[in-house]
Amino acid sequence: MRDLLTLQIEENFDIKKMTAFKCGGKIQKVIFPESVEEFVNALTENPDASVFGNLSNTLISSDGFAGTVILTAKMDKFDIDGEIVTAECGIKGPKLSQAVADNGLSGLEFMIAFPGSVGGEVFMNAGAHGQSVSDVLQEAVCFSPTRGLVNLSKSDLHFAYRTSVCQKENITVLSAKFKLNKAPIEKIKAKMQENLNFRKEKQPSLALPNCGSVFRNPQGDSAGRLLESIGAKTFSVNGARVYEKHANFIINYDSASSTDILELMLKMYQAVKNKYNIELKPEVRYLGGLNKREVEICKILYQK
Repeated sequence: MRDLLTLQIEENFDIKKMTAFKCGGKIQKVIFPESVEEFVNALTENPDASVFGNLSNTLISSDGFAGTVILTAKMDKFDIDGEIVTAECGIKGPKLSQAVADNGLSGLEFMIAFPGSVGGEVFMNAGAHGQSVSDVLQEAVCFSPTRGLVNLSKSDLHFAYRTSVCQKENITVLSAKFKLNKAPIEKIKAKMQENLNFRKEKQPSLALPNCGSVFRNPQGDSAGRLLESIGAKTFSVNGARVYEKHANFIINYDSASSTDILELMLKMYQAVKNKYNIELKPEVRYLGGLNKREVEICKILYQK
């Protein structure tokens, strides 16, 4: 372990360039651990810190955040041992997907089209195209404020659609162990290309500032279908607009602020509620608290 004095800590840190939405103000303190030990020490010293990965599905207020944030993006090592793959939480899904494919391992093809990191994908049981984290995960090293450092098995994580026990009990995923399957490399790569082609046709390019799906699919239905049916593809607020090819994506096309994006989310939410009496739940996470209007909107969208 590195000397704790070398732990990277930034104060009054401008987060904007690191966010997928390309908006966000200054964070009072940001810590960048590079190992499990450093993470545990950072969170022990800063128990009220908010923990994030690479901010691929996070909207940070343009007014900043008056607190401490721990970013796990530098915890990005992985190991392949036969069909067992162990990956730290900060490695990006596309990089890991490519690495295991090069080793003739199938099971993570779906990650090639996701911008998120492994920790976040386990946290939310990410999946697409008939594959999901819960299909291949064996266990995860996690940190719980009440239990400390713990190993949680697949059954311990209580996976369900786009959720896990981590979301309910404030548990941070620090590393994950996957059991994959041997397959012909050309077959794996073909599946990955199919996934990339689907994203290109239906979803915005990663070069366009967006946080992926805005709302979770309600049980038995599709958020995209509901939003399209109420004309959401025409919705915009200042520099933020709904993506023209998929109504469950928001694009920051012209220097939109976090308030613009939240106002647009609220407009989408209210339109669906008014027509169908369905309250869509955000898939995008939010960090802020200094902007009164944003706090008001978040009380409605996140119901807390």
